[in-house]
Amino acid sequence: MTGTDTQAVDTANRSFYEAQERGDFEELTSLWLAPEDVSYAEDADPDDAEDTSISCVHPGWPVLTGRGEVLRSYALIMANTEYIQFFLTDVRISVVGDTAMVTCTENILSGGPAPEDSDELGPLVGQRVVATNVFRRTRDGWKLWSHHASPVLAESDDETDALDDTLDDADGPDGLGDGGNTGGDGSPA
Repeated sequence: MTGTDTQAVDTANRSFYEAQERGDFEELTSLWLAPEDVSYAEDADPDDAEDTSISCVHPGWPVLTGRGEVLRSYALIMANTEYIQFFLTDVRISVVGDTAMVTCTENILSGGPAPEDSDELGPLVGQRVVATNVFRRTRDGWKLWSHHASPVLAESDDETDALDDTLDDADGPDGLGDGGNTGGDGSPA
């Protein structure tokens, strides 16, 4: 891994988020890995070729696979999102050979549609999401192979402590996680 590779992956990752912010579907499409981005040896057996199918998991969505499904999801999101901005934190980049992985926290500010018959903007909503983006090196630079995003449920240490307390209470007095339920002979149910 070189600093140049890390910088190029960082640039590709930021381009992915900037294209979403601008609502630039063409740019977003060009950032995802396509079958023509991966070259194979002329004498290679096509059945032995690596799978270049892309995948994406949006928060709360099922796994989407293949260019058609993934790109349709972004078209749908862009069509229904009036405003979106990503503030990336905790960015970590790892490059091994022709594959790179980026983990980050997406601090998202988004806005819905404006109220009908009004000049006002729609409501702004903040959300934190953790993401893993996997890139492949191609002759045209680094392309996104997989994006997986998951909402952050605990916003602070206080909330994490409250969740821990709730889970401890659910464990019951015997600490078995069954709320203290036992079989008729006193053994765990």
